[in-house]
Amino acid sequence: MVAARNVLIILALAAVVQFAPGGGDTAGLVNAILFTLLNVVFVYFGVRFYRERRMDIYALGDRGRALLYGGLGGIVLALAGTNRWLATGAGTLVWLLLLCGSVAALVWVFRQYGGYSG
Repeated sequence: MVAARNVLIILALAAVVQFAPGGGDTAGLVNAILFTLLNVVFVYFGVRFYRERRMDIYALGDRGRALLYGGLGGIVLALAGTNRWLATGAGTLVWLLLLCGSVAALVWVFRQYGGYSG
């Protein structure tokens, strides 16, 4: 019974967004606000992780830090340009290579560091 009520609430909200004047614009605004909040949360936890693990990150050495930062930057770049890159075949290949290379770099750093130390 509770699940049916929840489904009806979602359908009612979807109907309001679809048929109310300006509903699509309001939905776009809410989507942008939620996306911004999600990015703020990611940045907050990234800064917190960096502050807690600063000595461990410096212990990786120059090569390890370069791979760590390059891998993270590659993932951010791939995710930021997903819509444009996936629009073409060559872009899809570059996107996939960038994402796989970034993940491989992060895996290398993780293995070199010796795994999670707790």
